[in-house]
Amino acid sequence: MEVTSVNAVYLEMGELTVARMGRGYGWFDTGTHDSLLEAAEFVRTLQNRQRIQIACPEEVAFDAGWIDAEQVARLAEPLRKNEYGRYLFERIGR
Repeated sequence: MEVTSVNAVYLEMGELTVARMGRGYGWFDTGTHDSLLEAAEFVRTLQNRQRIQIACPEEVAFDAGWIDAEQVARLAEPLRKNEYGRYLFERIGR
């Protein structure tokens, strides 16, 4: 039995697209327990060493000017006691 990859099927259908990711991006195929753990460890290491949060929508919105510091503070208030909430307050200088 021939095994065909998902990518080969999409390529055959003309539905496969490729996007080059610039510097600072990482791609993890998390289809197995081990690869999911590897991705989680990478995120934890990056966040701890660079003191940033991965996938922080409040920070993205604040940096883009879509929300102001007061709105970030309101969103962060219920999270004040955890690391994520403290990060948001630190991010807006409070």
